[in-house]
Amino acid sequence: MGSRYGGLKQIDPMTPHGEFIIDFSIYDAIRAGFDRVVFIIKKENYDVFRETIGDRIAGKIRVEYAFQSLDKLVPADKIPPERTKPWGTYHAIMCAKDLLNDPFAVINADDFYGADAYAKVAEFLRGVENKPGNTSYAMVGYQIGKTLTDAGSVARGVCITENGQLKSIVERTKIFKDPNGARFEDENGESIVIPNNSPVSMNFWGFTPEIFRDADVYFTEFLADPNREPLKSECYLPNVVGQLINDKKCDVTVLETTAQWYGVTYQEDKANVIAQIRSMVEKKEYPDGLWK
Repeated sequence: MGSRYGGLKQIDPMTPHGEFIIDFSIYDAIRAGFDRVVFIIKKENYDVFRETIGDRIAGKIRVEYAFQSLDKLVPADKIPPERTKPWGTYHAIMCAKDLLNDPFAVINADDFYGADAYAKVAEFLRGVENKPGNTSYAMVGYQIGKTLTDAGSVARGVCITENGQLKSIVERTKIFKDPNGARFEDENGESIVIPNNSPVSMNFWGFTPEIFRDADVYFTEFLADPNREPLKSECYLPNVVGQLINDKKCDVTVLETTAQWYGVTYQEDKANVIAQIRSMVEKKEYPDGLWK
């Protein structure tokens, strides 16, 4: 929704050709071998998404839409009348599950992940058997020092890994730059510093459809939790994956990348993203006009 950015940052142009960050994500995905994209959006944003990014790429990759709304897959008695905030990133992919019958990747529309990440996830998914019971998933692991902004706090899934496997992950919603790395406050208000090379999730995942069989239970538990904040609490995808790992219902391979993340959490981030994309175009990493 872009509350910190001040508008629909997913369709804010970043190049002279009017391209968005998601154009570059889709371009990298096509290069890696993906053949379909599903946009999970609010229904009232459908026309603007279709007329901009959707129509622009329709001849390059199959395009479909799923709509996230407060009442989709949520019992009426669990929806506070005053609530307007969506139910979070796990609920978002739940809203698309009827379209997801094959191994698939999940990304944020406003994050520039880099071509290496798409290539690694595509390679992983090619080796995944799409059959009942296969709960082997993947996550692209970024170094936290390469995912921060000078403009304010960010949300990241802070990870513990072992031998290339994800052992635990917790979504931290207010992480700041720190002279020694990154900093956040834990549940007790204590300030915790994380070294710059610590792995974090940027919500770039590789799943099979089996994710819904087990994880939907956690969403039901989330809705029933009497301690959650009724108007603002969200069911975060990284936390759901963390529960699955803790309950030994899946394994998650961490696909490490040293790529630099670029994103537009705040308006102040935009100038840097534009400059970095311009630099990559000048280096011929991307064509000058992706869809020419």
